[in-house]
Order: sequence, then structure tokens, then C-alpha cells
Amino acid sequence: MMVPLRLGAVMDRAFRRYFGAVLGFASGLWADGNLQGAPLTVATYNVENYVATNRMVDGVYRENYPKPEAEKQALRTVIRALHADILALQEMGPRPYLEELRHDLAAEELNYRYAELLEGEDPERHIAVLSKVPIVQIHGYTRLSFKYFGQEQTVKRGLLELHFGKGKDEFVLFVVHLKSRLTDREDDPNSALRRVGEAVVVRDQILRIFPDPLVGRFAIIGDFNDSRSSRAVRAVLQRGKTPLAEILPATDSRGETWTHYYRREETYSQVDHILVSAALKPAVVNQAAQIYDGPQTGQASDHRPVSFVLSDTK
Repeated sequence: MMVPLRLGAVMDRAFRRYFGAVLGFASGLWADGNLQGAPLTVATYNVENYVATNRMVDGVYRENYPKPEAEKQALRTVIRALHADILALQEMGPRPYLEELRHDLAAEELNYRYAELLEGEDPERHIAVLSKVPIVQIHGYTRLSFKYFGQEQTVKRGLLELHFGKGKDEFVLFVVHLKSRLTDREDDPNSALRRVGEAVVVRDQILRIFPDPLVGRFAIIGDFNDSRSSRAVRAVLQRGKTPLAEILPATDSRGETWTHYYRREETYSQVDHILVSAALKPAVVNQAAQIYDGPQTGQASDHRPVSFVLSDTK
């Protein structure tokens, strides 16, 4: 079911080289949704519980405690360094938390004129977007359902569909946050089967929007909570012999590929992905994405943001 929505720290040298050619374009280029071929930086970032929740703070267990101010400051440092024109967020709290982040960024001279949030089944953690670029059209899907051990379940955080640009400039951004690895079922370790169920209905919804995905100009970005070789990610990449998109290779300034540090097990993995359609890929700078590894990423979140640049939206 589709529901309408209410509507820097200094970068490290390698990251600056990567984005140097596309920074500094004025938002006036995007008046009335006309992108005019302007380069765009698009990023996805799991901001790790930007909400009041139970957490450890300075070695003390706190109930219903907000994200600590030091972590918020570090998060804003990372976001400013990204210089993203469109920033997709995961683990964002309800709308007041999104507005707080936008207000605090504006106080530090980073202005996002547009802010949207999808309220899915998860009452605490949502997917959202901050954008300098006008959002021409937006849809939120909160009733995408599938069978899970005989019971009807929905995609916990839903699916966000955002349209940017007009005419030949138009492209669509889908934002996802698949089920975490936490589970209370012994017959589904790490919730792998539930993520597959979510991935399949997300993919099928995208195919309803783009029956011929080879000509559709779109990207699917977010926290998939799974590796690129997992069943869940592969389910989004194609249905049978019909390919939807491909994963952009992503590395940081040292050539490392991890985007998530799992503190409980002290493991590193790549779970945040950017998938682009065949029609959109030619516009991607270097045909690749960049994992940001500049100052304060470790304090800001247990994830690292992933970005890509569209050099020419036509």
C-alpha cells in the first residue's frame, strides 16, 4: 500500500580529490526541480539510533536516553564533510528528531531545504531524507507484506520513493533499511529469512514502478544489513532473468570496503550499498561509490556513509 507523506570537518585528501570537481554548485541551479545537468552528490548514512532509546553512555546503562551530544556533534562533522546534495538516513527517530538534526546543521551553515520521513511499522527507527534539491514527487510504502513462517509480515521500515528532476533529467531514489540481524527465532538465525522476504517485496514494488528496469533511471540505497553475496541483496539485484540494478563498488581512502562495525562481535562488514540501474550508471562518476572515512566517523555512528556522484543527470 502506498501512503502519502507529510510533506565539516576537513575531508581527507583522497575524499577531497574524489569530490573536488563537483562541490560548490549553487542551489539556484535546481530551481523548480530543473537540475540543468548539475552534478549531484547522493549519500546514504545509518546514523545509529538518532532517537531516545536504551543505551550505554559512558559505561552506564541508560533507559530512554537520547543520542549523546558528543555523538551528535561528530555526526554533524561527518555530514558536513560529505557535502551531499541528497542524504538518505536510516535509524532516524520520529520527525522532531529529523528537524532537530536539520536545525543543528543549518546553525553550522549546512542548509537542507527539504526533509522527508517515512513512519513505518518500527515506531522508533525510520528512514528519511534531507535534500538541497527539490523533491518533485514522493511516495512511501508501509504495507508491503510477505509470508514469514506462515504469518503475514510487513517490511518493518517500509520503502521510500523519491523523484528528482524533470523530463530527461528525472531519476528516482529508493531508500531502504532491511531488518536487522537481531532475532528471537532459532529457526531464522540473524533474521536472514526475514530480510529475504523484505527484499523480495521491495524488489517487486520497484518492478511495478519500472516494468522495464533496463530503461528506468533509478538507484536503490540504504542499509541492507547483509553482504552483497547474500540472498537478500541478490533478491533486489534481479528477479529470475530480469536484472534490476547492480552494486557500485565502494572503497574508502585506504581501499577498505567495510561500512559497519559490529561492536558486540568486533567484526567489520559491508552492509550499506548503492545499487544503480543500467540507465543511470553511465552518469555515475568513476562508475563507483566512496566510503567516507574522515575524522569522527567512529564516534558518530557504527556505520560509515557511502556516497556517489552523478556527473550529468541527462
